[in-house]
Amino acid sequence: MLDQPRPPAAQPVFLVEDDSAVRKGCEQALAIADIPVRGFPDAEAMLAALATTRPTLVISDIRLPGRDGLALLRELRQFDRDLPVVLITGHGDVAMAVEAMRDGAHDFIEKPFPSERLISAVRSALDKRELLMENRQLREQLHAAGLNALIGQTPAMQDVRRLIGALAPTGVDILINGETGCGKEVVARAIHETSGRRGPFVAVNCAALPETVFESELFGHEAGAFTGAGKRRIGRIEHAAGGTLFLDEIESMPLNLQVKLLRVLQERSIERLGSNHSLAIDCRVVAASKADLKALADSGQFRADIYYRLNVVSIDLPPLRQRRDDIPLLMAAFLQESAQRYARPLADWGTTDLARWQAHDWPGNVRELKNVANRWALGLPDGLAPPTERPASSLAAQVDTTERQAIENALHHCAGNVAQAAELLQVPKKTLYDKLTRHGISAERFREH
Repeated sequence: MLDQPRPPAAQPVFLVEDDSAVRKGCEQALAIADIPVRGFPDAEAMLAALATTRPTLVISDIRLPGRDGLALLRELRQFDRDLPVVLITGHGDVAMAVEAMRDGAHDFIEKPFPSERLISAVRSALDKRELLMENRQLREQLHAAGLNALIGQTPAMQDVRRLIGALAPTGVDILINGETGCGKEVVARAIHETSGRRGPFVAVNCAALPETVFESELFGHEAGAFTGAGKRRIGRIEHAAGGTLFLDEIESMPLNLQVKLLRVLQERSIERLGSNHSLAIDCRVVAASKADLKALADSGQFRADIYYRLNVVSIDLPPLRQRRDDIPLLMAAFLQESAQRYARPLADWGTTDLARWQAHDWPGNVRELKNVANRWALGLPDGLAPPTERPASSLAAQVDTTERQAIENALHHCAGNVAQAAELLQVPKKTLYDKLTRHGISAERFREH
């Protein structure tokens, strides 16, 4: 496919060259390529221009009157470490230019050079600059929102945030539905933090507690209630007084304890194990399930009265494969966390990496993505299997995968132009838009800038 025309850069390229003929030739070549450029005869003039204009790229000859190109590189690195610098060098300066690249220069061009070499180096540097600026903006968004906030800008996540904003202050009990690893506890914490409740957030994983200690852990016990109960113990529900009790994987709660939980939900009171006295409790209950509680209730594996009591208000979390456009923001957040945890520089990633991550199905959802980010931050391969190595799936899933791949191939061929892709696939444009929504595909990421 032919290269699509590149729109003019919003900021100019700064060109520092003391030879007026070379400077003029480079300016003309860049202008013909629709790349705005501003020329300077020396480093001092260029540095003075930084007071009013921020360039998107600097091209500089190494041999300059006054400050040379290497001194200029060092000053620009202090000004903006992400600003790409391309050096122009004579034959005898190649070793010097290679050393400069170790110090942060993006590329160097050896004189004499054709205009195509100049344009290629500039476009490569501009692409790097664009990616760096996108990553910087993502980090700024994360800093503004806080790493504990819900991450994602897709319509599905915006709906989740709106629900939390509307429901959190009401005190109503909430059921969160979602696949494993999609962030149910993160949502529960967000509900607690925006509820205004001053008590603690107490999380209980119902699948992790052995049935023999479940009742004591949840409801507490009196001294002597059973062998080994030497003193009174406050249970998790009582500990959540004034705050929020989060019951994760509630479908795993033993049926005999569900009766006691129903009393908590209906009467807001508990009895410690071994006690005959009821204690009033003030806590908000947020439950989460990865299973279909309605189906479990219908089959007698979960109490229907508890299901209907919890299901007055519910929040359904989308799996990651249905909000692929949130992957860049999530990955940026997790890489930043990993860099801090492991005391390592922030790991770089490019468009090829992002395309691979967005093509993955993420059966482990956000938790799986976080594990991939941890490996990436440590300099290890992401460990994602190519699509051909995925295990066999149902016919419907295979048809969906084939359809998705065909759509993505068409969008790639048409550089993200939906109308052209629809014509190539021989489907109405509205039908293609519907399929883009269903598969969570963003045409924008196939558009060349």
